[in-house]
Amino acid sequence: MALTKCPECGGQISTLAKTCPQCGFPMPVAAADVTTLLLEVRPSWWNFFWHLVFAWLIVPWIVAWLRRRSTVLRIYPDRIAWEHGLMAKESRELFIKDVRSVDVDQTVWGRLVNVGDVTISTAATVDAADVVAGISHPMRVKDLIISQRQRLSQVS
Repeated sequence: MALTKCPECGGQISTLAKTCPQCGFPMPVAAADVTTLLLEVRPSWWNFFWHLVFAWLIVPWIVAWLRRRSTVLRIYPDRIAWEHGLMAKESRELFIKDVRSVDVDQTVWGRLVNVGDVTISTAATVDAADVVAGISHPMRVKDLIISQRQRLSQVS
């Protein structure tokens, strides 16, 4: 048993005593009693149920918007410019006179909503094909590239 000094009278008393036996001064509660944790409570995940549901409804829209903004295909009378990426950019310039073929790939769902992949094959590229995925009205894009190619062939 350890002894301590009473803050009021200065007498020696036990650390387990609740009051000083000489003067009756109340002693502070032992430090072990104060630091004993009985329960820690946090809000339930059910409290945040609607936050989580709406977060999963919003996040795919944000991802889709960013992915859509990261790809652009521009068709000029003499060339095709294709850029891909948000932070890091990939940029390609294809000259219309070098285009050898334009292919369109559409799934069943893609045909229903008029979305597809356009593959442009050129004589100037090593791999001979550039694929622009998921563009709307791919047949219009194909027809426009082919018409520009034919126009340049007639002028030359």
